[in-house]
Amino acid sequence: MTIPYLAQRGQQQKLEWLDGGTYSVLLDSDATDGQLSVGRFDVAKDEAPPFHLHTREDEVFLLIEGSALVWVGDERHELEEGGIVYLPRNIPHGYRITSERADLLVIATPGGLEKMFRHAGRDLTTPRPDGFEISRQLLAEAAEIGGNVVVGPPR
Repeated sequence: MTIPYLAQRGQQQKLEWLDGGTYSVLLDSDATDGQLSVGRFDVAKDEAPPFHLHTREDEVFLLIEGSALVWVGDERHELEEGGIVYLPRNIPHGYRITSERADLLVIATPGGLEKMFRHAGRDLTTPRPDGFEISRQLLAEAAEIGGNVVVGPPR
């Protein structure tokens, strides 16, 4: 069997993301002919994106290490290490990391979610500008590019 795409760790793009966390692009939509995107977060306690929904893709989170609170619509759930969440498009959701660190695998189908992270995140192979931060405006631009809608502040 031929492997259509393979990227070793050193070939995967790593981006600085919210609250000093990182997002690694493991597979992007170019590598999968638009079928899916796969990424990995390494984040610290209290990292929490705005409450949002995706209009273009379904999303799966696998909590490899750590713990988190997850909101799906009006429901709140505790997610333990090894737990997994399926988030269909157009369903508002968010999370907050409750452990000191967390390692999350993110799968989105169809692909393209990585475009949002690339727009607002900083490629770690480039020098860090003084005072770098992902502003609300930049995050809003990135969300629009990705077809995401911010519906509220982080939970």
